[in-house]
Amino acid sequence: MSRMNRPSPLRTTLTAILTAALLFITGCAHRRTAPSRTDAHRAQLPLVSPTVPHPTTQPPSTQPAAARPAAPPFAAEIEAFERADKTNPPPQNAILFVGSSSIRLWKTLAEDFADLTVINRGFGGSQVADSVRYADRIVLPYRPKVVVLYAGDNDLAAGKSPQQVLADFEAFSGKVHAALPDTPVLYLSIKPSVARWHLIDKIREANRLIEQYAGGTQGKVVYVDVFTPLLTPDGQPRPDLLIADGLHLNAEGYKLWTPIVRKELDRILSNRRAERK
Repeated sequence: MSRMNRPSPLRTTLTAILTAALLFITGCAHRRTAPSRTDAHRAQLPLVSPTVPHPTTQPPSTQPAAARPAAPPFAAEIEAFERADKTNPPPQNAILFVGSSSIRLWKTLAEDFADLTVINRGFGGSQVADSVRYADRIVLPYRPKVVVLYAGDNDLAAGKSPQQVLADFEAFSGKVHAALPDTPVLYLSIKPSVARWHLIDKIREANRLIEQYAGGTQGKVVYVDVFTPLLTPDGQPRPDLLIADGLHLNAEGYKLWTPIVRKELDRILSNRRAERK
């Protein structure tokens, strides 16, 4: 072959470059226009609208359900009294004993005052404020001619001050006299006991405050001292008058209380009979 017909190296190189560029451009165009398998599959899927929850559908609440309000203390005991009153209505114009367990546990109350009509509405563990709370349900409906209240030592044991015991008792007597102005209220003093001897100073102070208050009520409130007779000559509580818990009275304790309370009741009832003449 002659030199005239042989291709030059430069020409060969340019031809190779142009050929490669052409192939590159053609390949890119092919990739743009030919859908991939994934694209083809997506194209065949139906369009689905985003799921929108129905406006009335709410997810389960994570908030705790509102707790029911707690029943007031002694609600069951008061309801039991009311059921008993419907079955066997107690007489009006009786002598009502109300208060804490020292009243509730006075099982011989009707026998000890056999010639008087008495009603026992003691509910154990109660404080003076509980008798205020339930006076509309277990005091006033009976329209008693005398109310005898024992309460106070549970109050002190729960941390109340003697001044608070006095304030609660004033509220009780005030509630009774607002509805029954001629009904005397007898307050049986807080008793000494072995179990609560550590509270003796507060017991003495509460008794003193209530006795002082009663002295200014013109006989509408009467303080009855059942504290002193329960002490030994040297000023200690008498365990022989208490049951095994060292807190509540036994039968001998109630025998000691009966003539003390009876003396005040007789005096009040005698005065009433004299007023009617």
